[in-house]
Amino acid sequence: MVAMAQGTPDTAEMRVDRSVTTLRGLTLEKMRDAILDFRFRPGERLVERTLCERLGVSRSVVREVLRHLEAEGLVETIPHQGPAVARPDPAQAAQIYEIRGLLESEAARACALQASDAAIDELAAAIDQIDAAFQTGSPRAVLKATTDFYEILFRAAGKPVAWEVVRSLNARINHLRGMTVVTPERHAHAIAEMRALHAAIRRRDGEAAWRASADHVAMVARLAAERLASLPPG
Repeated sequence: MVAMAQGTPDTAEMRVDRSVTTLRGLTLEKMRDAILDFRFRPGERLVERTLCERLGVSRSVVREVLRHLEAEGLVETIPHQGPAVARPDPAQAAQIYEIRGLLESEAARACALQASDAAIDELAAAIDQIDAAFQTGSPRAVLKATTDFYEILFRAAGKPVAWEVVRSLNARINHLRGMTVVTPERHAHAIAEMRALHAAIRRRDGEAAWRASADHVAMVARLAAERLASLPPG
């Protein structure tokens, strides 16, 4: 029998515990959705024992999920109080929208100049999905459909690295987006803004696509700032 090379882990050491991984992943998804749906409000304390009872999981799973959500920017640890749903900081939110404006407008320009006709048709279908999601009244459905739209946009623009940057901020972006999609008349305005962006891309007008994207981000940045200002003090 050939001896195992020194430093090479055996099968037992490398085997993944699928049930635990799945449980953590499902718990993370449930908690993230609850925060993005505002079932947990900004500033609300997240008591481990209560979460264990509500989710039906162990305290170790809850703690790992809370650490993950803290890394995503959705949870914060308050001294002498413990974990709580993060209250978006207006200055940080402004920076996030600044980054969005820079990356999304450049992606829109590139998309107009180089995307295939098939990708442009895919964007139109994605906007239809956002429209349908608004009609369901589910903010979570709107967030998912909107994320899908931007993934198509960045892919069609040939900007995978920029998309990775956006994805790294996606939890915070969706937390802010969740505040804006529920504002009165946002459905009609959002779809109009995105169809204007798509029309510019369809015309292969890079500058118009850049402007439509920048205007859209500027609008939601203003809406988010208003919503953040209306939150009760912590």
